[in-house]
Amino acid sequence: MSPPITLPSNIDSSRIIRADYADPAYAALAAEAQEHWRGQWGADGRYHEVGLCLTAEPGKEDYVVKSLENVRALEGLRREAAAAGGRQGGGAAGEGTKIQLLHSPSDIRAALHTGGSIGSSGYLNLSSGWADAEASMRYLRSLVAATKRVTFLTDTVTRLLFSPDTTKVTGAHLASNKTLTADLTILAAGAWSPTLLDLRGIAAARGQCIGYMRVTAEEAARFAKAPVVLDLSSGMYVFPPSADGMVKVAWHSFGWANPVSIPHPERRVSGASGHAEGTGEGGKEERITVSVPRTSHQRPAQQPIPREGQQAIHAFLSQTHPALANRSFARTRLCWYTDTPLGDFLITYHPRYDGLFVATGGSGHGFKFAPVIGDKIVEILLGKSEVMAEGGWGRRWGWPTERLAEGGWTLDGSRGGGKGMVLGEEEGERRAAKL
Repeated sequence: MSPPITLPSNIDSSRIIRADYADPAYAALAAEAQEHWRGQWGADGRYHEVGLCLTAEPGKEDYVVKSLENVRALEGLRREAAAAGGRQGGGAAGEGTKIQLLHSPSDIRAALHTGGSIGSSGYLNLSSGWADAEASMRYLRSLVAATKRVTFLTDTVTRLLFSPDTTKVTGAHLASNKTLTADLTILAAGAWSPTLLDLRGIAAARGQCIGYMRVTAEEAARFAKAPVVLDLSSGMYVFPPSADGMVKVAWHSFGWANPVSIPHPERRVSGASGHAEGTGEGGKEERITVSVPRTSHQRPAQQPIPREGQQAIHAFLSQTHPALANRSFARTRLCWYTDTPLGDFLITYHPRYDGLFVATGGSGHGFKFAPVIGDKIVEILLGKSEVMAEGGWGRRWGWPTERLAEGGWTLDGSRGGGKGMVLGEEEGERRAAKL
């Protein structure tokens, strides 16, 4: 299946590329992916290694401290490998560190090059940066097309197809009323995954607020020296200006839910005709409530964000980019994450249905792993011993043993804002409301 090129959350101007993770395993995997971004994946202007500035306020710096430990260790490994190989450059022995400690707001101000500052301390990692997300996805599609082993089909999956005894998934039913059948179905539907499987307590779609502001040519030149900024106290982040003169700023938060009542995706069992059969008591269709992405297909640039998100973005810019503090948005959008309780991917065979493999749960950090995540998926699918061993990704990304109420989800510790936010509509404008 191939989604419309304007719909997925990764079809966007920019994504952070970093190995700056508090978890050493994700830091190492991201560092592996970065080597690809520095190569062909990032060619033709797709990757920009301008640096990443991580900041925090006192009492909220745990993620920054752990990330710093991990990237320092990775930098040491790169330098050792380069020295052993007798190479110079690209992290070779004798090259200065690309990690700069920032001990005060004045240090941060000097690192930002925007006239502003955020947080009390942090560090600047010049080995991180950002990628043009849309260009990268088009490049990935070209790689897949070049294999000539994949047939692209643009349609919408409305439900999975099950065997009569509901023990096996046999394919998918499409909005065009066509069906696709297969011995193995791989469900990689991102934030739409919870509409096709009952993932309550396992994975949930949450909308994140993003705004874009147009800058003048003079401002673009001034901000061009700026790194990507990620404040771990608030979850706010901002990019240097893109080629079209836009500054993107966003909130890496616990996000907004969009609860919708839908037919239970695992009770809509397909009969011989390929049509769903009701299986609820008394012949009634069983329904569940899940968060469903709310998108603007025709005019994505006009998608409004909750007022609280708008206010948070402007408050953040008043510190990092004072010149933009009161500027109107050129456009806004919601970016839909597929969150899991600990922020881990969900990449595994389904424990109940034969013929179904699930690959979802990006939790807002999937894009940067694009050059390497496919290999991990295949290794898990094939049951390779290394990845399935104790401590391997196959275990970590496996099907959870229990479903956890979302109030107890911690994610990976990098989010800002409050929990339990829900999208609402009032006088045509979205607002924030508590569950």
